[in-house]
Amino acid sequence: MVMVGVGVYARLMKHAAALASLAVDPAILLIVVGILMFLLTFCGCIGSLRENICLLQTFSLCLTIVFLLQLAAGVLGFVFSDKARGKVNEIINNAIVHYRDDLDLQNLIDFGQKKFSCCGGISYKDWSQNMYFNCSEDNPSRERCSVPYSCCLPTPNQAVINTMCGQGMQALDYLEASKVIYTNGCIDRLVNWIHSNLFLLGGVALGLAIPQLVGILLSMILVNQIKDQIKLQLYNQQHRADPWY
Repeated sequence: MVMVGVGVYARLMKHAAALASLAVDPAILLIVVGILMFLLTFCGCIGSLRENICLLQTFSLCLTIVFLLQLAAGVLGFVFSDKARGKVNEIINNAIVHYRDDLDLQNLIDFGQKKFSCCGGISYKDWSQNMYFNCSEDNPSRERCSVPYSCCLPTPNQAVINTMCGQGMQALDYLEASKVIYTNGCIDRLVNWIHSNLFLLGGVALGLAIPQLVGILLSMILVNQIKDQIKLQLYNQQHRADPWY
């Protein structure tokens, strides 16, 4: 329910242009995931408390479907890595276009570029897709041919952030620009980070999979126990009704 509340709040506070920058609206995703989690856990909780076979089987089936979908998504992402890379590039480019349209999106992009020491999707010149940073001569923006401050190399002992440090960087070549900003794109940095943290990602995936498998196993064990109890009760009732018992 907390996830649903956060999703509703985010949905109400977002702008349409900012939502268009992402393939899936995060607010709607939070709402849907929150509702599904509530219904799924409701079935498991009430089913175990009331020993309801129908709810327990529903819980087990839904949990199995979720596990298989996660497994399929991981396999497809690995097999079709080129298509996944292209989709990520498309999402980043759309986010760049709407960089100034929403403060939350802007902060997210700035955080990502600082975290991975990168700039743009493929290179720093991807920022020319944004209307404020576009390098065309008819662009009246004061940020023409610039990049966001999050692309700039960190300055030691800097007390105040220079938000204009990326001024005119797109007009420079890679060698000159690399002295002031990050020139590598975030996609390559992200791929390198994934390759260097495979064990960590595998541990996270395993940590998500084990509770799901345990939930499926325990729910099926409880269903079988309930069925055995029902059979035993029916057996006792039949023999108690028998006058020769």
